[in-house]
Amino acid sequence: MSSNGENILSCGNNQKGRFAFVIPVYNHDGTVAEVVLRAQAMGFPVFVVNDGSTDNTREEIKDITGIRIIDHTKNMGKGAALISGFAAAALETDWAITIDADGQHYPEDAPRLIAAIPQGARAIVVGAREGMVGKHVPWTSRFGRKFSNFWVWMSGGPVLSDSQSGMRLYPLPEAIVLPVKARRFQFEVEILVQAKRNGLPVLEAPVRVVYNPGGSRISHFRPFVDFIRNSTTFTRLIFTRIFSGR
Repeated sequence: MSSNGENILSCGNNQKGRFAFVIPVYNHDGTVAEVVLRAQAMGFPVFVVNDGSTDNTREEIKDITGIRIIDHTKNMGKGAALISGFAAAALETDWAITIDADGQHYPEDAPRLIAAIPQGARAIVVGAREGMVGKHVPWTSRFGRKFSNFWVWMSGGPVLSDSQSGMRLYPLPEAIVLPVKARRFQFEVEILVQAKRNGLPVLEAPVRVVYNPGGSRISHFRPFVDFIRNSTTFTRLIFTRIFSGR
């Protein structure tokens, strides 16, 4: 185990259970290897879900020893990739730390999420990204976060400052059994609503984020298509809230 992992455990976080990274990836061959190696250096198991990548993603990580690679033969969506990762990780761990494969997150911030878990409690911890202001941050990210925060709340979910962050801590198997229907990006907002409706607390902890316009970060977010998909998901959630009273 790395010194980072030893430091985490020495702080008493081992009493909160076992942790693993789950990294969904789709066509991020330029960044995925570094993300995986940095996550692995934290001393936790690493599960990578290759969601039907058509670039060299699989080649970039296939020789990294000690990681578990789960392959989807075709692209099924980020939510589907997370579910596959959760199912595999749940066989040997109690919590899944999720990070995106595009390099925007710091795997080294995982202890911040772990520290936010109340002792003896089960909760989702969302990494609230710091520094999400300024010209270096894409307008789609700034607008999307505000849009999502409002509609998560309107749908009966928790009040959050960053409901779109991909760096999170999920309890297993609780996250798997929540009745989430979305299987693409919308999974990450719907699961917050379903957690609140089903009595699973949702908390936040600050994490860092990297936005480098001149770098190699690749985003698969499509403003129009994903706006429509988000709107459809929120409409469904609001209607079910009205009829269920939750």
